[in-house]
Formats: sequence, C-alpha cells, structure tokens
Amino acid sequence: MEIPVRGFHTPHTLEGTLVLQIPWYWYLALAFVDTQGGYLVVKAYQYSSITSVTLLDCWTVVWVIILTWYALGTRYSFWQFLGAGTCVAGLGLVLLSDAKSSDEQDPGQMPLLGDALVIVGTVCFAFSNVGAEYCVKKNDRVELVAMVGLFQLLVSTIQIFIFERKSLEAIAWSPTTISSFAGYAIAIFTFSSITPFVLKMSGSTLFNLSLLTSDMWAVAIRLLFYQQQINWLYYLAFSVVAIGLIVYSLNESSPVDGTTKGTEAAAHYQQLPSEGSSTSGSNLDSQENKQLEEAHIC
Repeated sequence: MEIPVRGFHTPHTLEGTLVLQIPWYWYLALAFVDTQGGYLVVKAYQYSSITSVTLLDCWTVVWVIILTWYALGTRYSFWQFLGAGTCVAGLGLVLLSDAKSSDEQDPGQMPLLGDALVIVGTVCFAFSNVGAEYCVKKNDRVELVAMVGLFQLLVSTIQIFIFERKSLEAIAWSPTTISSFAGYAIAIFTFSSITPFVLKMSGSTLFNLSLLTSDMWAVAIRLLFYQQQINWLYYLAFSVVAIGLIVYSLNESSPVDGTTKGTEAAAHYQQLPSEGSSTSGSNLDSQENKQLEEAHIC
C-alpha cells in the first residue's frame, strides 16, 4: 500500500510516497480482531460484574502462551505451564462463583453469558497482542499505531451503525454521560499508545500478566462505588490466580537474551585471532622496513 506524502520524507518514503513495511490487510486484520475483543468485553459488563470481567481477562495469558508457542517459537518451562494451569483453575472458580450468584442478581444480568463473552474476547485480544508483538519487534511501532488506529476507526464506525445504532440513538446525553465517554476514550487512547512500547520491551505474555493488577482496582471500585458484596469464592479465585502468576513470573526465562550474550561473547573472542594476525602482520612490515633502511645505509 502506498500513500502519497508531500513535503515529508522518512526512511520509509520513496519519492514522496509512503511505503508500508507490512501489507495493509494485516493491519486491517489486527484492527478487526482487537475491535471485536474490546466490543465483547465491554458488552460483558452488561451481563456480569466488573470483578468477574477483569479477572477473566486472565484467559488472555493462556491463549497468548499457546499462540506464541506455535507462531513465534517461544518456549516455556514446566513451572511456567504449571503457573498458567493454576491461573486457569482460579478462573474456573470465578465461573463457579458467578453460577452460584446468578440467583442473587437482578433479572437483567446473566453472569455466565457475560463470562462467555469475556472468554471469547480474550481470544481476540490474544491474536491481536501476538500480532502486534511480531510487528513492533520486526518493524516500526509508529506505523503499527497509526495503521491499526486508522482501521479500528473504520471498523468501529461500521459496526456501530450495524449493531448499536438503536442503542446510540437511545442515549440520553448529559454532561455526566459525555464526561464518561471522554474519559473512556482518553484511557483507551493512552493504553493503545503505550502498548506497543511494552510489547517491544517485554512481549505479549508479560504484558498480559502486568494487566492483572487491574483486578485489585476492580474489587475496590465494586465495594466503594457500587456498594456491592463480593462472593467469597471470588477471593479464593483471586488468591489461586495470584499464586499461579507468582509461579509463572519466578520461573520466567529469557533465552533470547542468553543467546544474544553468548553471540556477543563468541564474537568478542573471535576477534582476538584477527587482532593477533593484524598485529603480527604489522610487526613483519616494520621489520621489512628496517631491513630496507639498513640496506640503503650500507
């Protein structure tokens, strides 16, 4: 895909035309799956609680491990798999907690449906995060943010008019509602702008593990702002997930860094013979010059 650009030249421009490093349809695919993930997770808030939605985001870690194993060739140890499995067990407790509390919810809420929407959304997020990690590590992160943001705008606009037009027309606009939308937009913009930097530095697995700190904020918001009680199984699930994350994090390895250091060390030691040969060569040249000078004097 080539985009005409006047008066602007970068290493990725050719005669005033911006040439993408990755075909545009890959950015469209990333934007589509990421938009669907966000749509499904936001939709889940309509049926489930904020604590369940945020904790079930842990499923993204499981999908990311599977995708990075097959797509990027990342390898994990036994303890990392054990930690991920422990997290899955904790997530099962969340589903059990929502199933037990379904009778206590108002008729408009269906916790298990909301949980299912979150799990499907995490699959979309996993594909998006792994694809974005590949793009930022192999190519330009500025191009990723620009193109994915552009296509997400197009996909979101089309999807709103197809599925959410009636809901959009039914909104009673007020300063509080406008402020809420504006705050959400600013938060998502900041999150999307920082994400490529984190993916480039640490990868999609650690990125999703770091996002799990939002669970603590979800508990505080539910207790302080919504004045809602939390089932005791949630606290047990949170503890099990935390143990799984600790097991995973403590056994996290970085084979790429080790390979890089080994390569640098090998290159360092390989330079010694060449340096010695160059030194001996220079000594031979100086000896030959001295002999020529002595012969000339004689």
